[in-house]
Formats: sequence, C-alpha cells, structure tokens
Amino acid sequence: MEYFAGISDALRLTFVQVMILANLSIGIFLIGMYINLKKWGMGSTGYGLEPSGSIFAFPKMLAYQMSEHAHIHNQSVLETFFLDILFQRRILKRSPLRWFMHFTIFFGWMALFALSLAMFLVEMIFLIGEEVGYAHSLPEFLEPVVFRELLAVPNDVFSYILLVGIVIAIYRRLFMTKVREATIAYDSILLIGLTVITITGFVADGIRTGRFWGFDMPIEYAPPAALFHVVISLLFCIAYIPFSKYIHMIAIPLALLANKGGE
Repeated sequence: MEYFAGISDALRLTFVQVMILANLSIGIFLIGMYINLKKWGMGSTGYGLEPSGSIFAFPKMLAYQMSEHAHIHNQSVLETFFLDILFQRRILKRSPLRWFMHFTIFFGWMALFALSLAMFLVEMIFLIGEEVGYAHSLPEFLEPVVFRELLAVPNDVFSYILLVGIVIAIYRRLFMTKVREATIAYDSILLIGLTVITITGFVADGIRTGRFWGFDMPIEYAPPAALFHVVISLLFCIAYIPFSKYIHMIAIPLALLANKGGE
C-alpha cells in the first residue's frame, strides 16, 4: 500500500493521506450533526418551556417518547424499526414504484457503505500489523487483496441494486409530470451527485478488472478513476449529508421512532 491512487507520480495520494481525508469528512459530518442536534433540541423541551441550546435535549426527548405511550401510535420500537424504517411500508402504501425506488437506493447505499467500512477496517488492521510486526500471523482473508476479492460479488450485487433505484429516480423526474413539476434544483443536485458517484465506481472497477464498465480504457487510468470516486464519495456521501436534504435519512427514522411509527 505505497499509494492509494493518483493522476501522476507527483499527484499520488498515500494511504495515510486518504485516511486523513476520510477522517476530515467524518469530522465535517460530526460538526453538521452537532448543529442539527442543537437545532432539533430547540423544539424538544416541551410546551411552555424555554428552548434548550443543549445537544442532549433532543436525544433525551427521543428516549422519553420511545419509552412512553405516543399521542397517536402505540406500536413497539421493533415494529417501527423493521416495518416503518427498514421496510418503509408507509411509502409502499402511497406508491409501489416510489417505494421500490427508495428501497433499492437505501439498501444499495447502506450495504455498499457497510462493505466499504469493512474494507477500511481490514486495511487498517493490516497496515497496523505491518508496523508492529503481526501482519504475518493474520488470517489469509484479512489480507487486503484477498478481502477485496471476497467483497467483489457483494459489491457488484448492491451496486446494481443502487443503480436500479437511481434509474427509477431519473425516470420519475424526467417523465412523470407531477414529480417533474415538484422537482427543484436542490433535488437535482442530490440525484446528480449520487449518479456520478455510482457511475464512477463502476468505471473505476471496470478499468481495474477489464469489465464492460471500463470502456476498454488503459489500466493506467484505474488509479485516478479510483481516486476521483473515493474523494467525491467521502465528501458527498459523508461530509455533505448533515447540510443537505439527505439528512432525512437520519431525521425521518428518528421522527418515526419518536412517534412510534404508524401507517
């Protein structure tokens, strides 16, 4: 792991530099969540009480709501989590096509995030092992090259699931009148960003493996393609979330838990 990727010898990023970028993205994400928690806390102190500036006001109110009988619904937390958050049945009742779009994007994205996190942890374990001298005693599957190959098929499967959801989202915004008229520039930026990240991931992998998505580009293009994909993924899919409409991936599940779901 002498370098991660780069456009030229002068512009290569080392593994450590990419880890710094990853931690910077996580730091920006945490700052954004801190700002959101303070904002949500302003409305979480109860009627007739002064707004609280503490980031703990909202978590405390959420815990209280989840432990008491809600005003409207009274289903269990597990039922809310599995049926309303994971399965998204509320969207299914409104529109099966919209539900399928949300379902594929959500699970494709979350699964790819989990696989990327697993790859990151293996690379860190191996890197530390090389530094302290225990890398040779690690199981074979914890070698980054081997582990990357183990993830190849799951990565392909969930990447195509995500791509299906993106194609449906593009179709709805281009050809469904009501959706097109309701679409604003903010929505388009999010969809374009997610599309670019997904396509560049396919292209980078295609160049490296020689598959169709590489479009017969020289193998030398694999490092810069991977670098571009990783950088925009870190910035758009992590750092940008608390400051964008994608915060609904966090806010809506929390609201459902607070209200104990319902149909």
